[in-house]
Order: sequence, then C-alpha cells, then structure tokens
Amino acid sequence: MTEPTDGGLALLQSAFMNPEMAANPFPMYQMMRGMGSVMQIPMSFGGGTGWVVSRFEEAVQVLKDNQHFTVDASLIDSTRGVFGQAMAAANPGANFLNNRTMVSVDEPDHTRLRGLVSKAFTPRFIESLRPHIQEIADELLDRVQDAHRMDVVTDFGYPLPINVISDMLGVPKDQRAKISEWSQSLTGGNFQGGADGGREQSSRMFSNYVAELVAEKRKHPGDDLISKLIEEEATGDHLDETELLSMVGILIFAGHETTSNLIDIGTLMLLDHPDQLEMLKATPSLIPSAIEELLRFNGPVTMPAPRFVLQDTELGGQQLHRGDMIIVMVASANRDEQQFSDPEELNIARDLNRHIAFGQGIHYCLGAPLARMEGEIAFSTLLRRMPDLHFAVPREEITWRNNMALRGLLSLPVAF
Repeated sequence: MTEPTDGGLALLQSAFMNPEMAANPFPMYQMMRGMGSVMQIPMSFGGGTGWVVSRFEEAVQVLKDNQHFTVDASLIDSTRGVFGQAMAAANPGANFLNNRTMVSVDEPDHTRLRGLVSKAFTPRFIESLRPHIQEIADELLDRVQDAHRMDVVTDFGYPLPINVISDMLGVPKDQRAKISEWSQSLTGGNFQGGADGGREQSSRMFSNYVAELVAEKRKHPGDDLISKLIEEEATGDHLDETELLSMVGILIFAGHETTSNLIDIGTLMLLDHPDQLEMLKATPSLIPSAIEELLRFNGPVTMPAPRFVLQDTELGGQQLHRGDMIIVMVASANRDEQQFSDPEELNIARDLNRHIAFGQGIHYCLGAPLARMEGEIAFSTLLRRMPDLHFAVPREEITWRNNMALRGLLSLPVAF
C-alpha cells in the first residue's frame, strides 16, 4: 500500500474545495484510486483521523460491516450528533437532518425504524404505482410539448419525483413549491463548506413545515403514509414524536432529491454520448440496463453518510482507530478498474453491473425500487415523445450545483 504524499493530500483537499470539481470529479477519483484504496485526509472527528475509501472492495466492506463501522457518531462521543456535528442544545426536532432516523442509526434501532415504513416501499406496492407515475410524466411533458423546448431540471426531473412522493405522503399540491426552494438551498452548498445561514434557515423552515404537516394529519387523517404512521401510535411499536417528524422529513427530502438528479444527470449523460442515446431509442428494452449504468457511471450520490470506526481495525493496508471518520466515495468505487471493464466508458448494455450507487448492507436505499421505476418511466416517456431531444444551449453553459456529496444540475435546457 502506497501512502499518499503531503503534496497528494494537499491536492486532494484543494480538489474537494474547488467548485469546478462539481462538473467533473472523476479525474480526481482516478487519482485517488492510484494513490491507494484507503488514504488519510485532513479531516478529523473527536481527535480521530479522517479517511477516504476510493476503491470498490473496501467501500463494500465499510458499508456492510456494522461491527467495526457505524453511521452513528454519538456511539463514540455522546456529545456529538449522529453525523458528528454538535448536538443541538434546544429543540432537537427543529432540524430533521440532524436527528436519529433509519439513515443515521444502526441496529437495533435501524430495524425498528425502517420496518415501520418498509411496507410502503415493497416492489409489489411500487409496481402498483406505475400507472399513476406514467400519468404524471405525461402531464408534465404535455405542458411543454408545443413549446418544443424545456428545462429538464425544472420542468421534468424535479416535479416528477416530488409529485410521486408527495402523493404517497399526502403533501398538498400547493405546498410542493416551498419544498423545492428548501431542497435547493439544502443541497446547493459544498460538502466541506462552513456554516451556511441560508441552509440552516431552510432546514429549520423545512422542519417546521413538517411539524405543521404532521399536526394537520393528526386532525384530518387521510389515505397516505403519514396518516398510517400516526395510526401506528395505537400499537405497541411506533415512532415517538421526534422520530416521526424526522422520518417524514427524510422521506420527503430523500424521496425526491436523488431521483430528480438521476433523471437530470442521466439525460445529460445520454446527450453527451449520442451513440448510447441512439442505441437506447432504437432498443427501448435496454432502459432498465441503462438506468443501472447511469447510476454507476455518474450517479447522484457521491458519498453516503460518513462512517465512524467503532473498534480498531485494518482496512486496505491502513490501521484505523476508534473514532476515525470514514468517507466512502461510492462514485469512485463505481469506476474501480479492478471491478469494471472500461469503467470510464458509458455502456448502457453493460453486463454484471454490480454498482453500489444505492449503498450496501442494512442502509441499502429503501426507495431503490421506486427510484428505478421512476427512472424507467421518465426516460422511456421522454425518448418516446421527444426523440429529437438535443441541447438548447451550448454544452459549456450547463451548470452544476456546488455540492460534492449530492450531485445535481442547476439547469438543463433542451429542445425537441
């Protein structure tokens, strides 16, 4: 194992902080893999060391091994929150992103929290949503069909998933625009950025809205997931109030954010690779395979929640100690030369595409079946109705959000 030099670490740190990296971080990932599968970075938690995992084998090991690694930093230091941030001294429910949810805890709490919502995300139930999702997709494209141009981000990629998850949760249609504004604020910054008053304010406004929404469902329950979660309170195993608010907030946010970016980035990648786009139009049966390849090649999640070392262990030739923070770069692992043939090429017909864009282990994405279906419907509908899809602006004008953890486009104007 080759240890990265001080110069390599400095280069890596500067790359993380460079806004231009949002558009194309993959040369940096390739550099990281060349430096070693596990490397130290200038990041620490509670006196520990920061590490980046860049290769597939070690990434899977960290994501699946709950004996040595955890998402819950409070297990190591009770004064820290689940993701390592200082715990709020007052009103812990005011920011759902900082509270304990199925995303941020391990066993035994994880099984209890995830089990209470898993029935709403079974493949059978998700399949029953297909006609409704198709209806939403067609309605969105109906609005822009005659204009022969649209912004994929604002006209299609964002409104499709937010309407689907909002319908599932019972979010009123006239309130969904506010969620869009808050989400954009929450995801618009850099992963290593400092305190951001705008994001903090948006997080609190979003959290306050969730509290109001849940209160309204208590008064006027309906046939939606939030109402069903509230009904669970009559049973012995249910969410407490903070858990309920956090769960609803996470479901709204995560239920649309990554799928929106899958549609937006996927469309851009197909436009960037016209041979693959033509192949997909000629053979629509490849769309499920194309979804997997788009997730591998340039998926919306660069890195999941950080992990923390529970007990001293060895990983990729490095000695890790209790309290060390680990950043698993799934976007890098998904282009690992040791796992994928021609990993830097987009191949929508790729066989044995065992990517980890949805994670691994107990934190494997609960909404993966829904995301896959929405992606399949989005791309099949878009290419069927708008086969002459092309850029409406010069390629260099396409803009990315400055966020190293959750990748996304700010705008993607197209014509057809």
